[in-house]
This record gives sequence, structure tokens and C-alpha cells, in this order.
Amino acid sequence: MSMINEKEFKKLAGHKNEVCVSIFIPTQRAGKEVLEEKNKKHLHSEWVQIRKELKEEGKDDALINKIGDPIEKLLEDRDFWRHQSDGLAIFASPDLFEKYTLPVNFEAYHYISEEFYVKPLVPAMTGDGKFNILAIQLGDVSFYEASRFSITPVKIDDLTPSRLEERVGYDYKEKALQFRTQAEGGEKTQFHGHGGSERDEKEEAKQFFRAVDQGLKKYLNKEKLPLVVFCQDYLFPIYKEANTYNNLIDQVVHGNPNDTDLLGIHQKALKVAEPYLNETRDEKIEKYRELSKTENTTSAVSDIIPAVHQGKVDTLFIENRAELWGEYNEDKMKVKFHENRNNHNTSLLNLAAKKTIEMGGKVYLVEHEFMPEKESKMNALFRF
Repeated sequence: MSMINEKEFKKLAGHKNEVCVSIFIPTQRAGKEVLEEKNKKHLHSEWVQIRKELKEEGKDDALINKIGDPIEKLLEDRDFWRHQSDGLAIFASPDLFEKYTLPVNFEAYHYISEEFYVKPLVPAMTGDGKFNILAIQLGDVSFYEASRFSITPVKIDDLTPSRLEERVGYDYKEKALQFRTQAEGGEKTQFHGHGGSERDEKEEAKQFFRAVDQGLKKYLNKEKLPLVVFCQDYLFPIYKEANTYNNLIDQVVHGNPNDTDLLGIHQKALKVAEPYLNETRDEKIEKYRELSKTENTTSAVSDIIPAVHQGKVDTLFIENRAELWGEYNEDKMKVKFHENRNNHNTSLLNLAAKKTIEMGGKVYLVEHEFMPEKESKMNALFRF
């Protein structure tokens, strides 16, 4: 399930219209809030406020209705509201409507301008937050490519067996190529020992896991991404014994993968993988600190934005949940700062973020305490 990709991000970032509405709301995956339609009510509340603001700006009813019709339809889509993640992002203009269910805890926010507000989505574009998920049981093997913002099933039919067969360890090599990646109907497979002994059952499971490990070895070593295993507790120590992949995360996602949906698999695996996904960001922060007070770094926003437009920025750090209003004259390469938001200015942080990505740089949203230079809401590491 692809939640957002670079092509879609760039389409949103480059979109211009008389009115572009960006909406972000927190959502719940399950529980009382879902039953009480809290997510739906939250969007309805935001749309009521947006409609009021558009009316106050003098926008005519026909334009407002054209923007609002797909939002109104979404509010009535009961199936949509049953399948949510942690946050919902909506982008609506008279000629474009997109929605993204994302594992991001957005604060409720809306933005009305002649462009979309895409800054909250930039972590999806860093490219270094990728990992793999192996969901494995004795009767089922599934494999996924994932990032903070996406999860995509990968077919591994030709790489691994799918189940522990009764005679594993005897005619296993002959049978392995006939196995399928998915167990039919989610059937459960039992241990079968040579004499019912616990030792034999464990050994057969290890042989099965070793075959999975060897089948995935070439694929995994292409990018050497962190690997998260989702399985029942008692199976993980056996899998670790069989494993030869150096980037296996030594913490399991507990449980039966068949008991959750794709978004649930992503949510649980992301919690385990999260500490390993910030390594590149942390390396860039350390590089900035090493080069601070040299011409290779700056925290001056008036210098950063022209540099972004010239393609000079390698990495841009933006303070999360911060904002900075103003205007940028690209011809004169001049930044003008404003105290507050008005109809004639823009979010300079949003502008810098989307332009950096367009020019091939990386952007990280960073909490205030982790910013390399905390006195500024933007820090830039230049290309050498």
C-alpha cells in the first residue's frame, strides 16, 4: 500500500491555483473514537471553518462547492473511515483532490493559499527511512518493503518456501521449489518431529527458517536495509539461529501477522524500526556541526532560500512545528519577512522544503532541541 511517493509529492508541491486548501487531522486506527466517528467529525469541523474563511475572503459559492464536493463525499464514505492510520492529509483545489492516510501524528491544521502546504510530508521524501519486514510463521511467509510512509508487498515466490512440510529435512530440497509464498486460506502448520521430540521440531523449524534466510540473502544484500521480523515470540530465537543477514534488528514484532491488516503490520514494524531510521539524519547533523562557522553551512534564512533555488543545498534542517512567514523575490534573490500570516505572503519553510526536494536535496523536520543551530528555524548544509 503506497501512501505517498515522490512523483505525487512533486505534483502537489508544484500545483498552483486561485485557491489551494491543505488539511491535516490526527486520526485513530480503532477503538471507541472510530465507533463514534471522531475522525469524520474532525474533518467536518475543519471544512466548516475553511468554508467560512473562504466566504469571508469573498470567494463565490460555485468555487467553494467545487473544492468542497469531494470533501463532502469523503465524509459520507463509511468504508474509508474504517481504515485509518495516525493522520490524514487532504489537498483540494478546483482542479485537484488528493488524500493520504499516513502514519504521522498531525496536529489539526488547515492552510489556504495559491499553493499546497506540503512541509508535513517532507519526511517521506528523505529516502533513507527505508526498511524491510519479514512476516513469518511455519505456514506462511510474507515480505514487504517499507518506509515511514509506505508499505508494499514483495512477491518472493521464487526465493523462499512458504511452509514447513511434514518431511522437511528429508526431501526438502526437492520440495522447496514447489512451495508458494502465501499459505492458502491462512491455514496453520504444526511442528512435526521425527519422534515427536521437542529437539526435532526445533531443528526442522530452523531448517525451514534457514531456507528462507538463504532465499532472501541476495535480495536483502542489494540495499542492506534494516530487517524487522514479525512472528510469534517462540519462533524468533529459532529464526535468529538460522539468520545470516547482518542487518537483522534484534527485536521482534510479537504476534501472528495474520491477525492484523497491512496498516497494522506497518504500524507495529515501524515502532521497532524507528530507532534505526534516523542514522543518516544524525550523520548529516554531525557533519553540519563539524563544518559550522565555515562557508559550508548557514543558519541565515535570507541566505538559505536563494541557495535552495540555486541548487546549492545538500541538506536542509527545518524546525518541526515552527513557522516563518514572508515573501521571496526570485529575480532579486531577496527575502522579506513578515510578522504574521496574511493574504500576500507565504510559508517560507514550506517554500524552502519543497524547493530543496525539487532540486535533489534532502529535508529533515527536526525537533527544536536537535537543530544544529537552535537560534534559527532553518539550517542548511551546502553541497561541496
